[in-house]
Amino acid sequence: MKRLLRGGRLVDPVAGLDGLYDLLIDGERVAQVGRDLPLSMADGGEIVQIPAGLVIVPGLIDMHVHLREPGQEHKETIATGALSAVTGGFTAVACMPNTDPVNDNAGVTELILRRAAEARLARVYPIGAVSRGQKGEQLADIAELHTAGCVAVTDDGHPIATALLARRALEYTSMFSMPVIEHCEDPSLKADGCAHEGPRASELGLKGIPGAAEAITATRDILLAEMTGGHVHIAHMSAWTTLEAVRQGKSRGIKVTCEVAPHHFTLTDDQLAEPIPYDTNTKMNPPLREARDRDAMLAGIADGSVDVIATDHAPHHYDEKNVEYDRAPFGIVGLETAVPLVLDRLVHSGLIGLSRVVELMSVNPARILRVPGGTLSAG
Repeated sequence: MKRLLRGGRLVDPVAGLDGLYDLLIDGERVAQVGRDLPLSMADGGEIVQIPAGLVIVPGLIDMHVHLREPGQEHKETIATGALSAVTGGFTAVACMPNTDPVNDNAGVTELILRRAAEARLARVYPIGAVSRGQKGEQLADIAELHTAGCVAVTDDGHPIATALLARRALEYTSMFSMPVIEHCEDPSLKADGCAHEGPRASELGLKGIPGAAEAITATRDILLAEMTGGHVHIAHMSAWTTLEAVRQGKSRGIKVTCEVAPHHFTLTDDQLAEPIPYDTNTKMNPPLREARDRDAMLAGIADGSVDVIATDHAPHHYDEKNVEYDRAPFGIVGLETAVPLVLDRLVHSGLIGLSRVVELMSVNPARILRVPGGTLSAG
């Protein structure tokens, strides 16, 4: 069936379009983009008049979500996560491997793809583990994961345990043009911290995690990417010092990209004390940091240093979060709130335009993961 979307504002930076256009859809593909496109009603076509103020963009891609299946279905399933994705405006997501069992082999990857196909909602791209069992000891079979359908590898939830393991991962993935996604955190500096190290954590009696814990690991892996020629993608960047390391790496031509989550460019560690003190919904990893860090993330989004906005959607059961702050798990949901936050804090504030939003949330994730999307061009 052909469907003609008529008269909407269409934003597609890849095609260089931002204006009023018609979009002709034939089945599940874009057939044509233009103005005043004809449609034969004899062919069973349908014309949909787009109301003023609505915008047509390429499907959004969230390249960092935790769908919890297999093994943690009481928190989320692939079906419920995919439903949250399409509800929030995302047509595709990439899911992290820290499930139970870990996605470190073709069997788990195939299960994820099968569950996603059964849900028939958002496309789900599995991300495999760097190390077997995410234990940081032995490299996973990256070739097997790639063949099974993984689009990247990571030990997210933890950093890659050693520089040697990170080096091997970057060398191996470069053969498949896959990125290594790094959860940047020095474990010895993080220790058992649960909030950003600073005056607010001290005031509340919470153990802190310094921004340097993130920047140290990011710097290590950027240098390893330079040495190996591999591609490192810095996940959920939160510290201004990490952003500086990324900028320096890019200036030297190193294959480094990065993402920022909405909570890190909208909130600060002040939210730990107000409006609800010790609200465990403010507990995520990396933690909410100081205003300087938040403002640096906004600057990086505006000047192009940040490549991607990703949610780090990490749901937990209510009972797991309804405990003392230092006992609660890290993580919050984000798939259904990301677009409103981006529009409110970035677009309506005048910081960036919709074309830049599409780059951050569709074009660049598709490019980094080498998956379809990012444009409404015919085909």
